Amino acid sequence: MSDRLAAGDTAPAFTLPDQDGTEHALADLRGRKVIVYFYPAASTPGCTTEACDFRDNMSSLQAAGYAVLGVSKDELPALQRFHAEQALSFPLLSDPDLAVHRAYGAWGEKNNYGKIVTGTIRSTIVVDEQGRVQLPLYNVKATGHVASLRKKLGLV
Repeated sequence: MSDRLAAGDTAPAFTLPDQDGTEHALADLRGRKVIVYFYPAASTPGCTTEACDFRDNMSSLQAAGYAVLGVSKDELPALQRFHAEQALSFPLLSDPDLAVHRAYGAWGEKNNYGKIVTGTIRSTIVVDEQGRVQLPLYNVKATGHVASLRKKLGLV
C-alpha cells in the first residue's frame, strides 16, 4: 500500500491515456487547479453515480477554474464505452499497471462490505496551480461526494 498524500505535498507527475488514447500529463495543466479522482471500475453503480455527479457539476467546477480527470485501472475500450454511455465531459484516464494509483495512495487495503480486500481506494486529490496537493480525500463515498467537495472548496 502506498502512503497517502498530504496537503502541501508535490503532486506526483503522470502521463496517462484517456478513453480515446490521447495522452494527458499533469504537467500540462500547471497553472490550473485540477481534481484527480480515482474510482474502482467503469460502468459499476457507484462509479457511474460519481462520474455523473462530476459531469452534472462540470460547469460550476470549470467556472471556478478546475479541470477534472477520472482515473481507473480500466483498459481503454471500457473507458470509451463508459465515457460515451454517460456523456461525460471530462477525460477518463487508464492506469492498468496501477503506478499512478500507488503514487497517489489510491491503491491498497480497504473494507469492502465487511471484508478486507486490496483494490482502488475511492479518492479525490485536488491539485493547485503550482502542482501541490491542496486537498487529499480518501475513502470517499460515491453518492454526494461532489457536493461535499464543492463545499470544502468553497464553491457553494
